Amino acid sequence: MSGKPHPSNPILIVDDEAAILLAIDTALQIAGLSNTLTCQDSRRVMDLLARHPVEVLLLDLTMPHIDGRELLNRVNREFPEIPVIIVTGAVDVETAVLCMKSGAFDYVIKPVETDRLVSGVNRAVSFRELKRENFALKHHILADALVKPEAFTSIITNNKKMLSIFQYIESIAQTSQPVLIRGETGVGKELIARTLHTLSGLEGAFVAVNVAGLDDNVFSDTLFGHVRGAFTGAERDRRGLIEQASGGTLFLDEIGDLSTASQVKLLRLLQEGEYFPLGQDVAKRTDVRIVASSNVDLWERQKAGLFRKDLNYRLRTHRIYIPPLRERMDDIPLLFEHFLVEAARTLDKKKPVVPNELTTLLRTYPFPGNVRELQTLVFDAVSRHKGGVLSLDVFKAHIRLYQSRENTMPLAVTHTPEPGTTLIGFSEKLPTIKQATDLLVAEAMRRTGGNQSAAAGLLGITQQALSKRMKKKKDEE
Repeated sequence: MSGKPHPSNPILIVDDEAAILLAIDTALQIAGLSNTLTCQDSRRVMDLLARHPVEVLLLDLTMPHIDGRELLNRVNREFPEIPVIIVTGAVDVETAVLCMKSGAFDYVIKPVETDRLVSGVNRAVSFRELKRENFALKHHILADALVKPEAFTSIITNNKKMLSIFQYIESIAQTSQPVLIRGETGVGKELIARTLHTLSGLEGAFVAVNVAGLDDNVFSDTLFGHVRGAFTGAERDRRGLIEQASGGTLFLDEIGDLSTASQVKLLRLLQEGEYFPLGQDVAKRTDVRIVASSNVDLWERQKAGLFRKDLNYRLRTHRIYIPPLRERMDDIPLLFEHFLVEAARTLDKKKPVVPNELTTLLRTYPFPGNVRELQTLVFDAVSRHKGGVLSLDVFKAHIRLYQSRENTMPLAVTHTPEPGTTLIGFSEKLPTIKQATDLLVAEAMRRTGGNQSAAAGLLGITQQALSKRMKKKKDEE
C-alpha cells in the first residue's frame, strides 16, 4: 500500500462530539480514505475551508454555536464545488428532504453504518473527480493544445483523431477511476496505458499483464499472490502484481478474455479496493489504479453471456478508442520514417533511400495488423536491404499474399450494404461489365493518387495490363 494519502485533498469531518469524530475518522482510515481532517467547533469550519482545499465535507446537523443547516447554506454559497454529506441522529424524512433541497450531496443516520458511510464518501470523491475531469476536458478542447506534449513522444502521429484522444487522456490522467482502452491488435493500446500512467503523477510502478487464457487459479495467484502453504509447492509468501503496482497502475491487457470466476474477483477489487491473496482470509487493501484494454467489443461479449454487465460498466468509467491505421493513413509517412531509422540503427545499417512510390503503395493496403504490422514490414525490408534504393519487393509480396487470401473469401453483395461489410454495393440498375471495370480502374487511380503501379496492385493485375486498359478507354473516347 502506498503512503500517498487518498483522496489528494482532505475529507473534513465536523461534529461537536469527540467520540463520533474518532469513530468516523477510524472507519474512513480503515476503508483506505486516509486523508482526513477533523473539527469539533463549527465556528472554525468556514476558516478551514478558506485555508484548505477540501474534497468532501461530513457535517453534523445539530451542533452548538453554528448549526449544521446554517453551515450547509454557507458552504453551498461560498464553496459550491464541495459535496456535503449530512451526518445526524435525526431520522425523520422531512429533515432529510430539507437537507437535500438545501444542496446536501447525501444523508447518513447516526449511529453510522460503516458501509453506508464509506459508500457515500466514495461516491462524493468520484463526483469531485468527474467534475474536475469535465472541466479539464472542456479546457483542453477550447485550448486545442496539449499541456504536456512530451508525454506522448513514444506515439508517432500527426492525425487529428489521435490528437483529440491525447487531449482526452490529459484530462482524465489524474483520476483514480478505471480506464478501458479499446482498439484492434497492434494499434498501441499499451503505449496509451503507459502514457496515462506517466501523466497521472502516480509514484508507484506501471505493471502490465495479459490476462487472456489465464484460468482463475493462475489469474488469482498472478494478481493477488499467495501465502505460504496456500497450495502444494507454495513454500513461501509471494507478492502479486497488485502489490507490486501499489500506488501506481495495473494494466490488464485483453480483459475481454477473462474467465467468469476471475471477473467476480476483479469486480470486488474495483468496487471495494480490496483483494484476498490465495490462502489468506483477511482482505488486503490497495490504491492501485486499473487500466484495462480489449480488442473485442465488451458489449458483444456481455450479450453472449461471456462478460459480466456490472464489470463492463465499472471498467468503462473512462473510455478510449484507438482508431486502426487504415483510418489514419496520413500517419503512414511519419511512422514509416520512424521505423526506417529505428530498423537501420538496430541492424547497424545505413538508412536506405526510399522510392517515391512506396508511400503511395502502402496507402493502398488496409494494414489489418495496424502499426505493429507496418513496423514488422519495415524491419523485414531493411534486414534484406543490400544498398542503394530500398526494394519494393518485400512490400509488394506482403500485399499480394494478403490479397490472395482475401480473394478466397466469398463475397456477399446486397442492395443496401452496411459500411465495411461488403467490398461493393450496387444500385437497382446493375452496371455493365465494361462500366464496372472502368469504375474500378478510376477508383483505384483515385486512391493511389494516379500511381499506376500501386493501382494495378490494388486491382490484382500487372501495370502493363492496367496501362493497356486505360489506353483502350482513352482511344474509345
